[in-house]
Amino acid sequence: MTLRATISTPEGKRRYVRRLFATIADRYDFITAFLSYGQDRRWKRRLIELAGFEPHDAVLDLACGTGDLLLSATRACRLAVGLDVTHRMVELARQREREEGVPRVRLVTGDMAALPLQAARFTVVTTGYGLRNVPDLPAALEEIHRVLAPGGRVLSLDFNRPANAVVRAVYLAYLTIVGSVLGLVLHGDADTYRYIPESIRLYPGAAGVARLMEQAGFSGVRVVPLLGGLMAIHTASRAR
Repeated sequence: MTLRATISTPEGKRRYVRRLFATIADRYDFITAFLSYGQDRRWKRRLIELAGFEPHDAVLDLACGTGDLLLSATRACRLAVGLDVTHRMVELARQREREEGVPRVRLVTGDMAALPLQAARFTVVTTGYGLRNVPDLPAALEEIHRVLAPGGRVLSLDFNRPANAVVRAVYLAYLTIVGSVLGLVLHGDADTYRYIPESIRLYPGAAGVARLMEQAGFSGVRVVPLLGGLMAIHTASRAR
């Protein structure tokens, strides 16, 4: 079965993503920086600016990875919880917390589509590269809406799926070639990072995600384009 066929169903994507991120966790920061030409941190700083963290905020960072967004929230807010489906990512985030000497954060291994957290608990939910990787996007958005307090806000950074066919073809070709080379060099498997362009092919894109957010009950949905629209930040809120 091809990679595209494997991730075309929620169950197939769930199994694949869990194996993939367990494999790449220790190289995740390097790969993210490499593929973004070092722009990843700037994009995340932009998300943090848009979030406007306040001392009273309770923040949930989904697909927290090694903790970039989470540790920023921890420094600024009264409560920060990070969740990732990959336990090794959670371990790496805990290691960074100790190395950087930030206040103790709460870390959870869990699924974005079935959050082990109480309703209306958080005033802010953030995620970097989380929505594109979740096997059931509508279910994940419903869960985010559930755990947000009325008036709470959600912010998501991710790849976009360009609407222009020519731009999309060039973009995906670049990611496929570079991802294949990196996969072979780092893991001996070209498919390892070829997952990124394949996941974008099946992704509804920034406009499609905005529509799904509205269908899940979010209001004030906004798309902030980055890198000429190849990347995007979504912002929205839960009605009071």
